[in-house]
Amino acid sequence: MSPNAPNFSTRREAGQMEGQICLVTGGGSGIGRATALRMAESGAAAVIVAGRRDEEGEAVAQACRAAGAEGLFLRTDVTREEDIRHLIQTIVERFGRLDTAFNNAGYQERPAPLEEQDTDVFDAVFDTNVRSVFLSLKHQLAVMLAQQSGRIVINASVSGIRNPNPGFALYSASKAATISLMRSAAMTYAPHGVRINAVAPGRVVTDMMMKAAAGVGSMEAVAAGLPLRRMGQPEDVAEAVVWLASDQSAYIVGHVLAADGGFLAT
Repeated sequence: MSPNAPNFSTRREAGQMEGQICLVTGGGSGIGRATALRMAESGAAAVIVAGRRDEEGEAVAQACRAAGAEGLFLRTDVTREEDIRHLIQTIVERFGRLDTAFNNAGYQERPAPLEEQDTDVFDAVFDTNVRSVFLSLKHQLAVMLAQQSGRIVINASVSGIRNPNPGFALYSASKAATISLMRSAAMTYAPHGVRINAVAPGRVVTDMMMKAAAGVGSMEAVAAGLPLRRMGQPEDVAEAVVWLASDQSAYIVGHVLAADGGFLAT
């Protein structure tokens, strides 16, 4: 880890997720993995990791168990409604409720001019980044409305607010749609005890970010252009997600919290 990276262990506040049943989609790596672990460390009773890669998902579930939560991996394709339905049903049957969901799964196209993209790429981006959020909200909200309580955080992106690079028009459009969907849902369901917010990561070192690096430039140059002068780590975003899902943010709803090292402020 870079010497400029923060020491997360010195500033964690235990109990933020005390006793909660938590779901993280796309939880096998990157921001999803960091968030699942953060939830377990901060007192969650159970952390359910959903994704398509068995080995990674099982490893995260095991790490959650080591951190003191009941960790469970459920293989899920979040673009398929039947998979989402089965995921939520399984959680409710096993744990009786769902308190917090982090809808994190995402996909970014390879950088290319818009005229060179095709409909298969469009479908892949929008199915993962928008359709999956709709399906997840649909089935999560059915449970949370019955409980009259719940917290949902959606992983958006600074690209949905301001596209930082050419070549990612589809990704940026999908994240803008995700933010709009979140805000509409947040206004609708806040009176029923369900708080919905989004986190908007900026330059965070994840597998997806590194695959897109050819369209971004050198990581050193990117970091130098940020007010904090460093790239984000998945743990930076995990801290923001857990705060949004905790009682510490009880008066926050329909908000997009940018975990971006100051990118949007420049």
